[in-house]
Amino acid sequence: MPQLKVNGVNVFYSDQGIGEETIVFSHGLLWSHRMFEAQVEFLSARFRVIAYDHRGQGQSEVKAPFDMDTLAEDAFQLIKKLVNGPVHFAGLSMGGFIGMRLAARHPEIIKSLVLLETSANAEPVENLPKYKTLNSIVKWFGVLSPVATKVMPIMFAESWLMNPLNKMEVDRWKKEMMGNKKSVTGPVEGVIERKGIEGELKYITCPTMIIVGDEDVATKPEKAKFIQMGIPKSKLHIIPGAGHSSCIEKPREVNRLIGDWLIEHS
Repeated sequence: MPQLKVNGVNVFYSDQGIGEETIVFSHGLLWSHRMFEAQVEFLSARFRVIAYDHRGQGQSEVKAPFDMDTLAEDAFQLIKKLVNGPVHFAGLSMGGFIGMRLAARHPEIIKSLVLLETSANAEPVENLPKYKTLNSIVKWFGVLSPVATKVMPIMFAESWLMNPLNKMEVDRWKKEMMGNKKSVTGPVEGVIERKGIEGELKYITCPTMIIVGDEDVATKPEKAKFIQMGIPKSKLHIIPGAGHSSCIEKPREVNRLIGDWLIEHS
């Protein structure tokens, strides 16, 4: 899989499938393009599917700054270099922060927007002490098992984590999280110190679908409702039994929603 130099940084991406329509997937914090494996497999039979790693995460180059405006510019340049024409953009959490910025500031490159488990607001103040403490530990010791154990309930629904049928998947994604390098503290700071973009929602005019798990504790469903109220004619879907990573926890439901969405807006 290739890398591309955009905005002064080497960005890793996958590019699969063929079709007149292209969808770009933008992942959440502490993960990589791999969190969308189920969606890439499902959609690439009919669409061109691009999934990339943010700078400082996955297999992309570690290079500051890591603020959301810089990452949005990374995504903008990546799209401009890879695709001739507007794309459908799907962003989860951190990827959603980027997707909203792109749709508001560069409407010419976004045909439709899919937002999963994300927020238009700054990080709630009450979350900052916990997140900063965990990030300090990671800076010194990496993502050790005790840290990953504390973060997993933030990333996934309690019902999903406790279901014995999901044990292999739970173990897999915990191991994936522990694979992060100490340098991931830069992207974490970029996320928890981000500015809200509440005032930019009115500039998003493309068709927008918002998806959120009903057990999401990181960006609670009311955050999704706030976005829906701010973007004209946007649609909201709440997925039962999903937390902050519905594309992993409930892949069939997410695949169906995005597949139907792409067909409707192609």
